[in-house]
Amino acid sequence: MFKFLGLRLLQAIPVLLVVITVTFFLVRAAPGGPFDDEKAVSPQVKAALEAQYNLDQPMHQQFFSYLIGLVQGDMGPSFKYPGRSVDELIFQGFPVTAELGLYALLFAVALGVLAGVFASLRPNTKQDYIPMSAAMVGICMPSFLLGPILVLVFGLWFDVLPVSGWGNSPGDKILPSLTLGSTYAAYIARLSRSGMLEILSQDYLRTARAKGLPEHTVIIKHALRGGLAPVIAFLGPAFAGLLSGSFVVETIFQIPGLGRFYVQAAFNRDYTMILGTTVFLSTLIVFFNLLSDVLAAWLNPRLRYQFK
Repeated sequence: MFKFLGLRLLQAIPVLLVVITVTFFLVRAAPGGPFDDEKAVSPQVKAALEAQYNLDQPMHQQFFSYLIGLVQGDMGPSFKYPGRSVDELIFQGFPVTAELGLYALLFAVALGVLAGVFASLRPNTKQDYIPMSAAMVGICMPSFLLGPILVLVFGLWFDVLPVSGWGNSPGDKILPSLTLGSTYAAYIARLSRSGMLEILSQDYLRTARAKGLPEHTVIIKHALRGGLAPVIAFLGPAFAGLLSGSFVVETIFQIPGLGRFYVQAAFNRDYTMILGTTVFLSTLIVFFNLLSDVLAAWLNPRLRYQFK
C-alpha cells in the first residue's frame, strides 16, 4: 500500500506541473490585463504597477519566479485586492465552499444510495424505472438551469426558502446544496444500482437467504458493503468535483465562497488569483482521487493484494 501511495504521489507532480504551466500561459494569452480598467491610467502609472508586480520581466522569468514562490508556499499578491495575498483570499473563501460541497455530498449520497438500492431490489419494474428515470433527468439538467428553477418554485412561488446568502437566515443553505448535489445524486443512484445488482446475484447471498436470514439482514449486513464499493470509489472525485464545480451555484445564490473570488478574478484578469485557485483545486482533486483509491482498496481485498 505504501508503494502504491508513493507512486501516486510521484505521478501527481508532473500532473500539477502541467496544470500550472498551461494555466500560466493561457491567462496571459487572454486579451486585456489586470490594469486595463475602464478608466485609463497614464503609461507611467501602468509601467510602475507592472514593475511592482514583476510583469515587466520576460515571460519565462515570470514563470520560473512564480514556480519558486509556489514551492515556498507563496502564491503571490492579488492584483485586484491591494495588500492581500492569494493565500489569504483562498483560505477566506474555501471554508464556505467546502461547507457547501459537504452538504451537497451528504444530500447526494443519501438520496443516491437510497434510490439506487431501492431500484436494484426489483430490477426492470416500476420500482426500478421511476428512480432511474429521475436519475437520468438529474444527470441531464445542469446546475445553472436547476438553480433558477428551484429559486422560482421555492423562493418566489411558495416563498418558503431564502434565495441568496449563506448563514445569514434560516434555510439559506438548502437550495444551494440541493442544486449542487442533484447531479451527483443521480450518478450515485446509477452506481448504487449497478453495484447492488452485481452483488445480489452472488452465490454467498443465495446461501445467506437459504439459511433463512431475513431479507433486510441480507441487504444491509451482506450486500451493501460490496454493492456500494463503486460509490465509495466515486466519492473522492465527486467531492473534488463539487468543490471545483460550485462556481456557478455560488454566483447564482450570492455565496461568498472561493468560486466567486475565482469568477471575479477571471473578469478582472487577476493572474495570480486565477493561478492560485487553479493550483489549489487541482491539488484537492489529486488528493481526493488518491483517498478514494485507498478507501476502495480497504473495501476490496483483491485491490489490496494488487498494491502489495
